[in-house]
Amino acid sequence: MDSCCYFDLRTSTVLPKDSLKDVENKFWGAKIKGSFLKPLASDSSSKKSKYRKSRPGVAYAVATSKNAKEALTIQPSMFERRKADPKNVAAIILGGGNGAKLFPLTKRAATPAVPVGGCYRMIDIPMSNCINSCINKIFVLTQFNSASLNRHLARTYFGNGINFGDGFVEVLAATQTPGEAGKKWFQGTADAVRKFLWVFEDAKNRNIENIVILSGDHLYRMNYMDFVQYHVDRNADITLSCAPVGESRASDYGLVNIDRSGRQSDTTVLGLSQQEAAESPYIASMGVYCFKTEALLKLLTWRYPSSHDFGSEIIPAAISDHNVQGYIYRDYWEDIGTIKSFYEANLALVEEHPKFEFYDQETPFYTSPRFLPPTKAEKCRIVDSIISHGCFLGECSVQRSIIGERSRLDYGVELQDTLMMGADSYQTESEIASLLAEGNVPIGIGRDTKIRKCIIDKNAKIGKNVMILNKDDVQEADRPEEGFYIRSGITVIVEKATIKDGTVI
Repeated sequence: MDSCCYFDLRTSTVLPKDSLKDVENKFWGAKIKGSFLKPLASDSSSKKSKYRKSRPGVAYAVATSKNAKEALTIQPSMFERRKADPKNVAAIILGGGNGAKLFPLTKRAATPAVPVGGCYRMIDIPMSNCINSCINKIFVLTQFNSASLNRHLARTYFGNGINFGDGFVEVLAATQTPGEAGKKWFQGTADAVRKFLWVFEDAKNRNIENIVILSGDHLYRMNYMDFVQYHVDRNADITLSCAPVGESRASDYGLVNIDRSGRQSDTTVLGLSQQEAAESPYIASMGVYCFKTEALLKLLTWRYPSSHDFGSEIIPAAISDHNVQGYIYRDYWEDIGTIKSFYEANLALVEEHPKFEFYDQETPFYTSPRFLPPTKAEKCRIVDSIISHGCFLGECSVQRSIIGERSRLDYGVELQDTLMMGADSYQTESEIASLLAEGNVPIGIGRDTKIRKCIIDKNAKIGKNVMILNKDDVQEADRPEEGFYIRSGITVIVEKATIKDGTVI
């Protein structure tokens, strides 16, 4: 992962305005290895500078004057690089709003509790990144449909062999407090943090110097301590993690300008090739922030006590009088907060060489231990797919699909380009036989059913001879009484829905 930022080299003396006319090379500040700041003009007559070897943190070009008395002096830095300590860092994971863009998957679950990748939940992404970054003081702010999220956190991160040492995982659920303001729920990301400032003020007394604020609906692998170290190296009050994005995705995110002139900068200065810069000409905020604890408390209580959101209100306003830096993250990152992006990001996991994968020995992703048996498959055809634990697959065909835990696919089932989230519990053979004898539909997918381009939520019951193909390519439809919605041409079978035998969608 690469990062960059524009910054100034401050000097111990001030160059008088009159001396500007004597400055031949018209170069201000310094160029430092690791920075992409370019001089306004260069002295082309100097041959030596072209081959001069740069050293990290060493200035090798400064403004000069013909008048020796007016020459600018620079004192070399006398301090060593201060290493960021994860013991002095706390993380706040935002549990998300009402999840409207991911509806109907968020009908009964908070966005971070939605299953992803077959056996994980979205909250496992930032939680695992924190653990792998040695950040062991974690707060999770929850509000909407938080029951399943709270249950997953309790089962996964409280015990189960994950050792937080002197750290903790603390769930801070939205609550009402005395006073008029206390009667309202969270109004935004900043307001959610503000309502629990008493916790973070206490954290400040525990030597917490920096606070990382994270979203619960992104898919990426990141060492947050690299991000914090960048923040510390630049003595920043606020640092945003940003990612280059293409024009088609730019409108989905908050865009960032890191050019001093306020214009959208050419992303080649970030280290991208000409082709990469053409594909990703914009810089988007990832919704990952690092604040100095003191700066965060002052911003929320004193400077902007009525602002509700970090990205659209507090951070843009703070740029004028705070040191706000941009950290460029160039590894895989995807906001999976919409049905289309969620579906595409999941199915991208089945590719032969995916841009992101959960398999990594050094930085594993954690989730709830379910102690399930291996999957059993009988004469199946499985192509480019992921099959989770505890599944029963009859003589079926699965192509470019993800099958969640405890899924049951009966004989003759054909699944293609489908994300099936599985079930929370098993039904015994006798229970299944009894349901079928009574004309009811058991959990799973019945015989000879064909499904294409579909998301099947937890505990769905799909009967035999069902066709879910969306042959007419309908883009949007709401059929809650029939147990499904269509979003961006993707059919979504809602949680615990029953699709009767012979149904055609």
